[in-house]
This record gives sequence, structure tokens and C-alpha cells, in this order.
Amino acid sequence: MAFKVKKSIVMVGMMGAGKTAVGQALAARLSVPFLDSDEEIVRAANMTIAEIFERDGEQFFRDRETEVIGRLLDGECAILSTGGGAFMADRNREMISERGVSVLLRADIELLWNRVRHKDTRPLLRTRDPKATLREIYDVRVPVYEKADLAVDAHPDYSIAQMTDAVIDVLRTRPDVLEETTG
Repeated sequence: MAFKVKKSIVMVGMMGAGKTAVGQALAARLSVPFLDSDEEIVRAANMTIAEIFERDGEQFFRDRETEVIGRLLDGECAILSTGGGAFMADRNREMISERGVSVLLRADIELLWNRVRHKDTRPLLRTRDPKATLREIYDVRVPVYEKADLAVDAHPDYSIAQMTDAVIDVLRTRPDVLEETTG
């Protein structure tokens, strides 16, 4: 089955939810570009996100993040993966809803912890008790993530392909975003 993407699809959710992996697979299936707002910021700054946080602070990073997301949404239709904190800002949620559609990849705390605990690339988890920090972030962010236009539940036994299928299924409920074509 072939599809025409009419609006950019923005993957939102916690770190470790699968925004990048599922987003890349979704982009390949829908034949549109995959974009990652964090990668765009890193490329523009020529620094890692952790270095940006350390040198310029989180607010500076969040302002650049909003600029980058806006620029990417103004381009051709794509799958856009955002950093875990991007959707927390009202301005970003409004912009995403106006110019695209947000898809929450909903995952429970244990699944997220299993995916992020061995990585040191998460600046917000560089604490004495990273699991407790993850739980604190989760508790704050999940109610805001629930404001996403669409949501798909992640399961520990799902493959990336299965998650991608689930995302396509939920996108098919939005003909303003995804249209089936004859090929």
C-alpha cells in the first residue's frame, strides 16, 4: 500500500521511546525524509547537546530548538523526531499542531529505563540517581505528552517494524495527514 504524506509527522515522547528508530522506519515506509531536530541543532552549533547545555544553558538550547523545529516544519513534508523536552513548550506544541501532526510514542518507565540506562548521551540523566531522575522527568512530561494529536503505545516485545505499523494505523485515521494512494 502506498501513501501520500500531506503534513509533516512529528514524533514526540520521552527519551528512549523510539522517536528516532521508529521515525526513520516510518520515513522509509512513507518515502519522505527523516529529520531530527536535535541533530540539526548539533550540526548548526558544532557541539553536542550536552556541551550546549553546559556552555549556554537549557533555555538557550530550547530557544534554538524552537527555531529549528519551525524551519523544518516549513520545509517539505517529512518525519521529524524531536528531543524529549521539545513538546513541553506551549509554543512548540501549537506550532506542531498548526503545521503538522504530533504522534506520541507512549512507553512506560521500565521500558524507557531499559533503553536508556546504558547510554551516557542523555545530559538530563547525568545525576547521582539517573533512574529516579528519569522518573521525575517522566512524571512531569507525560501529562503534557498526552496533549499530542495522536498516540501509539510501545510494548517491550514490539519490533521497530511493528511500532511503525501501529503508527501508520493511527495516521490513517487522519486523512488530512496521510492519504492512501494506488501506488
